[in-house]
Amino acid sequence: MTNGCILQMALLLWLPTTALAVNYNLLRFQQRSSSLACRKLLGELKGAPEHCMEARMDFKVPEEIKQPQQIQKVEAVLVIHEMFLQIFCIFGRNYSSTGWNETIVKNLQVELSWQIDRLKEALTEIREEGNFTPGNVSVLHLKSYYSRIVQYLKAKMYSRCAWTVVQAELLRNFSFLNRHTVFLQN
Repeated sequence: MTNGCILQMALLLWLPTTALAVNYNLLRFQQRSSSLACRKLLGELKGAPEHCMEARMDFKVPEEIKQPQQIQKVEAVLVIHEMFLQIFCIFGRNYSSTGWNETIVKNLQVELSWQIDRLKEALTEIREEGNFTPGNVSVLHLKSYYSRIVQYLKAKMYSRCAWTVVQAELLRNFSFLNRHTVFLQN
């Protein structure tokens, strides 16, 4: 009888960590797939002429985003969520001057929204487990970074050239996202 109780206790203790591990693996797979789809869609958007890249600006990507060191899974989820959320918000702005295919932009928004929802679910699970600490410095740095991008678009009055510069910058973001995805493994 005692051995049966010990076995049941061991299974109960093991099961939640296994479920969480599966969630992180699934989240990593979903994020990589979504990131690839977003990159493809962004690449399909026709940019403005080459001369627009002369107006390129250093938006100052936070160093911890460009070169993440050993970070916890929770922080990786927070950063990835914030990046997808901010990119989604940027594509909700006035891009009418770009001449972009509306269907491609909508598909990009749907893909971003889908991934944001998956990440929200993971964050809810993390909060419920008590592994969440609000006020992440990386997220604050990201908000400033994306704010600079938005300010650039506004200052350039959402011109086609400005959007071309932002499109190139956001394409770079998916490389950074992939670097953070590595930390979602068990």
